[in-house]
Amino acid sequence: MSYTALYRKFRPVTFEDVKGQDHIVTTLKNQIRADRIGHAYLFCGTRGTGKTTIAKILARSVNCEHPVDGSPCNECPTCKAINAGISTNVIEIDAASNNGVDNIREIREEVAYRPTQGRYKVYIIDEVHMLSTGAFNALLKTLEEPPSYVIFILATTEANKIPVTILSRCQRYDFRRISIDTIAARLMDLMHQEGVEVEERAIRYVAKAGDGSMRDALSLLDQCIAFYMGQKLTYDKVLEVLGTVDTEIFSRLLGRILDRDVSGSIRTLESLVNQGKEMGQFVLDFTWYLRNLLLVKNSEHAEELLDVSTENLKVLKEESRLVDDETLIRYIRVLSELSSQLRYATQKRVLVEVALVKLCRPQMEPNLESVMERLRILEEKMEQGIPVSAAILEEHRLNASAQAEYAGNTKEDRKQGTEKPAVAAPEDLQRISASWKTIVGQTSGMFRQFLLNSIPKYNGETGDARLFVELQDSLGSMYIERPEAAMEIQEIIRNTIGKNVEVQLVLADHHTSSALSEISVEEAISQAIHGIPVDEDDEEDDDRNTPKEDD
Repeated sequence: MSYTALYRKFRPVTFEDVKGQDHIVTTLKNQIRADRIGHAYLFCGTRGTGKTTIAKILARSVNCEHPVDGSPCNECPTCKAINAGISTNVIEIDAASNNGVDNIREIREEVAYRPTQGRYKVYIIDEVHMLSTGAFNALLKTLEEPPSYVIFILATTEANKIPVTILSRCQRYDFRRISIDTIAARLMDLMHQEGVEVEERAIRYVAKAGDGSMRDALSLLDQCIAFYMGQKLTYDKVLEVLGTVDTEIFSRLLGRILDRDVSGSIRTLESLVNQGKEMGQFVLDFTWYLRNLLLVKNSEHAEELLDVSTENLKVLKEESRLVDDETLIRYIRVLSELSSQLRYATQKRVLVEVALVKLCRPQMEPNLESVMERLRILEEKMEQGIPVSAAILEEHRLNASAQAEYAGNTKEDRKQGTEKPAVAAPEDLQRISASWKTIVGQTSGMFRQFLLNSIPKYNGETGDARLFVELQDSLGSMYIERPEAAMEIQEIIRNTIGKNVEVQLVLADHHTSSALSEISVEEAISQAIHGIPVDEDDEEDDDRNTPKEDD
């Protein structure tokens, strides 16, 4: 006999077996006991929460010859026929593939005939929101005044797509996401029945990964058991099968981000990639970890909001003291934007690396949250006794270092298993300058607009394969702080001439720096926000250039 998946093998057959939907089960059982059965029901809710399961139980209950407290007996000929799928009284329709007017017209013709066995003919229409407009119109009259022996059960995950005229003719039941505790208890019970040894911590993680869906949790557990057939299922084994990351890794990564350690953050990500971790799941779990930190910082009863052990809650409270709310919110925003980008991306690792660099270097983002983060960093340095000018210089140095580190890492990743491209010669740089408009035309968005007026420069005497792109508009300084901007131009040039060129974005010098001795704290912070370095030699130059007054 072929193997049956867990979610099919243990599908509830009575109302008592259904978990997490007590508000719906109680209502339906009361209706059956009181013989107050409606003619049309609408079951709404996310996947795997029991919509189709309860619809089938209800179909058996209303036709059962010997119901037990509102639930089907599953022993009478009618129940057995429905369970075997050979009963003509219960008709299941998948609206995703049968969504035309003709399919609904067939139903209208069939309802004219009474059931051959049992009291009711039950039509279960799954994914009903997929019906066409014409099909909904064809269903409307039958749904409004069906024969007394017909019951419609409509199931959907997107109730907002169903016409109001249909909604107003149905009893609506909203299925809730099933809690982690409920799913974990059900999984543990089923594992006892299957004779599988499993850790409670592993079961809870699978329950959490199910995201409120009992079916998803059972499918994930089935996958884990199959991978470690005959072995005890531990927490670490579940993490390995599902491609997820332990919280200890998140704690280490957050520490490196707070230390603004770009190289360390990239190395941590590389270790996860080598272990085969899925990038989308990693970003999702890291975002959830930061969310937990935010709740711990702002809630007096965090243990009621977080599904974590006492030990993990203690660790979260200790780590939450290391970071402020604004920083956590910025991290969550960057990762949330990244999560939506990864869905259709082909170079997921590169996008995650760029996001890590952004987290380490707030100056790369020209928005208010990043400005506040940079102000916070400057204030911390000033509290530590570091002069404002030195803090600004350190900020500029770290930013340049980040660009170099990121560029080096991405170059190394691209060159794995391939021959290193040749370095451009002076004549190649001359060719690039001559065809600069063509190269700029391959960029896009706002970056392209700033590049249109830029001037490519190089030193032909030294033979240095470095191209300086001088941006004329001061607003273009935001791209100087972004390593991916220079990398984009380098990639276009490499594809054009087949050689490597180091690209450095610079801003045209239209002003001179003020003297360091006369700079105010407000001016220093303003320069730090815009990434303008302070040259400590400016004070001496100003003294030499300023004429002395005669005594």
